[in-house]
Amino acid sequence: MKKKFDVSNMLERIQTQAKARNIYFTPHADQEMFEEIIGTEEILDAISTGQILENYPEHRRGSCCLLCGFTRHGGPIHFVCTTAQPVLIVITVYEPKSPKWITPTQRG
Repeated sequence: MKKKFDVSNMLERIQTQAKARNIYFTPHADQEMFEEIIGTEEILDAISTGQILENYPEHRRGSCCLLCGFTRHGGPIHFVCTTAQPVLIVITVYEPKSPKWITPTQRG
């Protein structure tokens, strides 16, 4: 039986950490941001408008989730980040694209 997770508390914690800029980007996330030309401010925008799409409580880095948010220009961004660390760790960042994603929130 899957354990239910509290999305609203998890999202609030992530958004509070991001707003305080208590955030760390892994080298992988930095590389993805460079390759896809996504800036830190865009990530912060996406976190502030984000919604949790998937929860990964057993991730090797500890409890994580996949979020989708939008920049102030309306572009969707996905990112995987920790959910229970004292610092918000962003593990990966990308723009959701076909064929893997039909819409920013629906897998292909």
